[in-house]
Amino acid sequence: MLGSTHGTFTTDPRRAHVVACGELPPHAVHGRAVTADGADDLDVSGRPLHADVPDLDRFFRPESVAVIGASDAEGRPNTGITRQLIAWAERVGARLHPVHPTRGSVFGISCFPSVADLPEQVDLAVLLVGDPLPVIEQLAEEKVRFAVAFASGFAETGEEGAAAQERLAAAVRRSGLRLLGPNTNLNAFEKFRDDLEGPAIALITQSGHQGRPVFTLQELGIRLSHWAPTGNEADLETADFISYFAGQPEVGAIAAYVEGLKDGRAFLLAADRAARNGVPVVAVKVGRTETGARMAASHTGKLTGADAVVDAAMRQFGVIRVDGLDELQDTSALLARARPPRADGVVVYSISGGTGAHFSDLATEAGLTLPTLSDAKQTELHQWIPDYLNVANPVDNGGHPVGDWRGRKIIDAILDDPQVGVLICPITGPFPPMSDKLAQDLVDAAEQTDKLVCVVWGSPVGTEEAYRTTLLGSSRVATFRTFANCITAVRAYLDHHRFTAGYRSPFDEAPRSPSPSFRKAQALMRPGQQLSEHAAKQLLRAYGIRVPREQLVTSAAAAVRAAGLVGYPVVMKASGPQLAHKTELGLVKIGLTSASQVRDAYRELTDIARYEGVPLDGVLVCQMVERGVEMVVGVTQDPLFGPTVTVGLGGVLVEVLRDAAVRVPPFGENQAQAMLSELRGRALLDGVRGAPPADVDALVEVVLRVQRMALELGEDIAELDINPLMVLPRGQGAVALDAFAVCR
Repeated sequence: MLGSTHGTFTTDPRRAHVVACGELPPHAVHGRAVTADGADDLDVSGRPLHADVPDLDRFFRPESVAVIGASDAEGRPNTGITRQLIAWAERVGARLHPVHPTRGSVFGISCFPSVADLPEQVDLAVLLVGDPLPVIEQLAEEKVRFAVAFASGFAETGEEGAAAQERLAAAVRRSGLRLLGPNTNLNAFEKFRDDLEGPAIALITQSGHQGRPVFTLQELGIRLSHWAPTGNEADLETADFISYFAGQPEVGAIAAYVEGLKDGRAFLLAADRAARNGVPVVAVKVGRTETGARMAASHTGKLTGADAVVDAAMRQFGVIRVDGLDELQDTSALLARARPPRADGVVVYSISGGTGAHFSDLATEAGLTLPTLSDAKQTELHQWIPDYLNVANPVDNGGHPVGDWRGRKIIDAILDDPQVGVLICPITGPFPPMSDKLAQDLVDAAEQTDKLVCVVWGSPVGTEEAYRTTLLGSSRVATFRTFANCITAVRAYLDHHRFTAGYRSPFDEAPRSPSPSFRKAQALMRPGQQLSEHAAKQLLRAYGIRVPREQLVTSAAAAVRAAGLVGYPVVMKASGPQLAHKTELGLVKIGLTSASQVRDAYRELTDIARYEGVPLDGVLVCQMVERGVEMVVGVTQDPLFGPTVTVGLGGVLVEVLRDAAVRVPPFGENQAQAMLSELRGRALLDGVRGAPPADVDALVEVVLRVQRMALELGEDIAELDINPLMVLPRGQGAVALDAFAVCR
């Protein structure tokens, strides 16, 4: 977990001796990050920089399996499970050994009284017992590599169950085996079709039933290779399976249903590994609302995290977040099977002008690029389409050309355009024979091109031959049932390939050793205290962030001298460790232009502070900076991801507009720029109503320096707020006019 004591390693470089002496935290046994050559690779605060990739080959394809608590007594729940496991073991070629203290055989297979009596070392043990804890030590003694615990009644039930789950997790850590569950199910042992070809979807779900829509894609001819039902994740978690699946050659996409992330840092490392390998990860993550978060916690007993941070972290590392299970299945299916795009342009082709216009509006609104076809291309299309119909994009053929030889000519001509990477044909309803011929032409053309061809089959019936046989029978045409799902999937497809094409892992550039700034900052930290504005600005100075000319004074005479040195006009502010909102108390005076005003302001500020009972360390006499765009840059601690960096519109608008973007360190300049692009008020930085463009480069530099501070200080900085950061006109920099910091 990034920046948290719950993570794999200590997050404080000053405590690095703990790792060096081998005093790893208890759950570091399975989480230790190892590079390809086996060497530890840690960042400046001792956190891993590469995903821990468990070898799960023998979990999914074991040579031998033990079923603890096997039964063949009719009417018992364990009997049906045992029967399914026997069938699964036969399919994967594994030897299955039932274990039960009172049975000589189960379904005609010799049964053993205990784990110690097994005839061979087994790869996988399936625990059909109410309390798996006593069995874990037995499995460890027999060097079993993997175990699955179906039992419920753990963290999903509350505090008592959470304590029981922690005892189970501790036993697993001591044992050296890897555990799936508890509170999981049989999804890992489903029957996967072996007659399907092409790249497959690997499925991860924390709630097994939520994976059913994706699993049933096999009935539409889309291959699935694995299903990991992670349950409560006492040991093996979503991140482990993402890391593993991202390295499997048959996996074209990873689909995940996530209720809560166990370890934010591990999840980002896993997503990073998938991005490096070009494997798309599509996820439904519940918890967008407070109600959804509560339900998710009660189901799996894990933190859901602040959703804005989760959303930003996923986007930062290329995880495609969708909302519905239908979107999950359609998007992952497209990404698994489609070849990389040759161009970003999308052309909408239909037999109805209304259909084409409607779809084009939705696609454009969603951010897809619909290029206007060249005059030459339009002239070519009008060979087969009447001149009065629009063929600029969308392309309206009027209907009749699809019924004869012209239909295929039109499709081929569109796909031949170099600016076209995707052809989408919405067929709102069956209209034989036109729709049948159109579907066949689209399938035939898709077989001859390396560009993506999508069809939206809008009929609610879904039994038509053109749909069931022609379209679903094609491995090259991506078929959807709704406009929205098609647009979501195509946008994700283009975004994914654009993202991975230029992907540079931020972990590769993360600092490995503290900077000189860190040493300066250490001396300024006050554990457990809130820093005054003056002290917080010293912290910023340590990291090279510009602050105004200012002096801290403790008398009216000193204030006058300071104003002369700073230069009129000046701003005067009370400075104390308990002052977070000075303006509301009248503790800020601006635009002071004379010694008499400075003396009066000093007396008024100290009188107000005395009346309010607010202790001061002095009064700041500051340079007045007027012209610029007020922004806010800050650091907060997220329970899942640790320190996060936020940038947004600042000043008095920060709490009103709440226009901000967030990222999880480490990140580079491109992500800092992307944060600014996400702001609704981004145009203010470009200059509006005659204002000059702001120094965006200086703003980006401040964001990067703040993230360096967040990485190095880790959890020692509970909160940092620069507000306002005045971004001056281009070429003039940015100045932190006020700052607030809390040390942990």
